Amino acid sequence: MAPHRITVIGTGYLGATHAAAMAELGFEVLGLDISPEKIALLERGETPMYEPGLDELLRQHVAGFPGSSGRLRFTTSYAEVGEFGDVHFICVNTPQRHGEYACDMSYVDSAVDSLAPHLTRPALVVGKSTVPVGSAERLAARLAELAPVGADAELAWNPEFLREGFAVKDTLRPDRIVVGVRSERAEQLLREVYATPLAEGSPFVVTDFPTAELVKTSANSFLATKISFINAMAEVCEAADGDVVKLAEAIGHDDRIGKKFLRAGIGFGGGCLPKDIRAFMARAGELGASEALTFLREVDSINMRRRAQMVELTREALGGTLLGTRIGVLGATFKPDSDDVRDSPALNVAGQLHLQGAQVSVYDPKGMDNARALFPTLRYAPSVAEAVRGAEVVLHLTEWREFQELDPAALGEVVAVRRILDGRNTLDPAAWRKGDWSFRALGRPTA
Repeated sequence: MAPHRITVIGTGYLGATHAAAMAELGFEVLGLDISPEKIALLERGETPMYEPGLDELLRQHVAGFPGSSGRLRFTTSYAEVGEFGDVHFICVNTPQRHGEYACDMSYVDSAVDSLAPHLTRPALVVGKSTVPVGSAERLAARLAELAPVGADAELAWNPEFLREGFAVKDTLRPDRIVVGVRSERAEQLLREVYATPLAEGSPFVVTDFPTAELVKTSANSFLATKISFINAMAEVCEAADGDVVKLAEAIGHDDRIGKKFLRAGIGFGGGCLPKDIRAFMARAGELGASEALTFLREVDSINMRRRAQMVELTREALGGTLLGTRIGVLGATFKPDSDDVRDSPALNVAGQLHLQGAQVSVYDPKGMDNARALFPTLRYAPSVAEAVRGAEVVLHLTEWREFQELDPAALGEVVAVRRILDGRNTLDPAAWRKGDWSFRALGRPTA
């Protein structure tokens, strides 16, 4: 039997990574996007975002590259996708709806509606997008109704767990593969698709539709809760003169708690955590289980408060007013090794300072173009030295390695006042103080 041919619908962050990884695993892959610009970019072996290792992986497989396997092609035609594929992955975006917490399903719905009429032989359609629980049930019925092949166009749900900055590794060697299926055929097909990671020991968890849909949002809710927990402890440390970094280290030695995601700072952001926990609250309300998730509102609120606290800490450091002050900001992305500025706490803080009358200069190793598009009124500097030139305070807001390796003495030569505020708790206070800097970190009033 010929190996399965795979299509990937939606070639954004998730889709581009998934398509390249499937080609790497040995499959013939056809990626579809409704944006011809995005397709042209991918055909040149380039991605619309920065993700370590992804461009290289693409070029190993995109047809037309010297030395490439040629297993990966792209199209804007649903007819071609329907004709080509045995397994179709839906990887489109599910953003937050404008003006509400709920998630916008229009891209997923439209992908199913556009693909189904072209399914003339048995096929498996696999949802990877993060959707409200209950969506798969509805989409499975829609698929069977619109596909010429009827119930032989089957649906499965296979949530993605990509971490930005580690997406290639997370796709090729996932820490678990979760599949929500309704038949042995669907399960078997997915076991064949993921045969390589399964042989390398990735756990395979088989569930029903609702459980598979809940896995991603509940995982993100847990991680968000863990971050907000340590940030709540940081608020207590501020009031009690404690040190949240030492506190996190001490409780992190308990393996039931663990060290990961216990770094206090200006909180979480990005395209997933904030949107996912809000959509989860909205969906629980629709299901009549809103009380189960009321704690997530507090998790969200602690997280958003961190940004305001960073602004206040800056105002305090500058003697009570921001008006007319000069501030250098290190970092614009929501996390290092990414160019993603969606709901970025760093950019949000920089923006608030600017709106309150400060002259703010921002530098980020990868996120400058995206930041400029989102917040054009900030000043963007081409280097750390330029961002902090003449600054009365420097804010460290995204924990890029480049910032951890800065030389405090050299930087001290270009600022107006040697004063740094660490919003990520990853700089070494001793090294900065040795360079005659006044140093202050969130949740560590005395460190």
